[in-house]
Amino acid sequence: MSDILIPDNAAAARAQTIVEKLLHTGTVAVDELAAQFSVSVATVRRDLMELEQRGRLRRTHGGAVPREPLLYEPFRYDSSFHEQIDRNLAEKRRIGLAAAALIQPGEIISLTAGTTTTQVTRSLRPGANVTVVTNTVNVAMELSHRDDVRVFVTGGFLTGGWFSLVGPATAQALSQFFVDKVFIGVNGIDAQKGLTSLHPEEAAIIQVMVRQAKQRIVVADHTKLGTVATSLICPTAEIHQLITDTGATEEQLAPFRQLGIEVLLV
Repeated sequence: MSDILIPDNAAAARAQTIVEKLLHTGTVAVDELAAQFSVSVATVRRDLMELEQRGRLRRTHGGAVPREPLLYEPFRYDSSFHEQIDRNLAEKRRIGLAAAALIQPGEIISLTAGTTTTQVTRSLRPGANVTVVTNTVNVAMELSHRDDVRVFVTGGFLTGGWFSLVGPATAQALSQFFVDKVFIGVNGIDAQKGLTSLHPEEAAIIQVMVRQAKQRIVVADHTKLGTVATSLICPTAEIHQLITDTGATEEQLAPFRQLGIEVLLV
């Protein structure tokens, strides 16, 4: 099978498909990719090698798996941390891909802390050409190898919950940016009680991010719907879109639709 004359744009399309498939399934195989793209095994291996050099994946024998940044190394044996990461992981990956697909080149976006917003970060398409504003250290680390993404990280006090920075310095830094879209991770979202967080300092920071955004998008798996945590972020009516997974029932979704919120199921 010869693919010597395949142009560079075909390689870029393959790369994007590989990354998206990896985010969906957690693993890819060289033989399956070669058959899918109708190219040689050697070509797929070159694709995987280039993606590894760009920090998008880690090659394995016969395929590849997602790349985990060095930031997480101290948490290798922390069972509660891994429980957070693994909970509803497939759903969060789908939500992340759907959210990233809404981002247009040249936009300024902001991302709150959380496992689902981390999946949005990982799903940014190659050549995204966006600016990311965040108060989250791990988001910055995830994007540190991307020359197509400009990253602004706030100052502030580091919290142990999910690598987030909080406090007056954080709020002041975020207030300097007006962004096109904010992707909001929550501990709970209830049509009547609003968006909520377990941590009041984190809720205060997300309030600033919401206020500065033209479009406000909640990324939350179905277990967060109808849940109320301790600290109010904002009324639910202030958001424009909810991206959740197909595990959500119509009974759960109806109150959000009644508020005029666009619901995207993935």
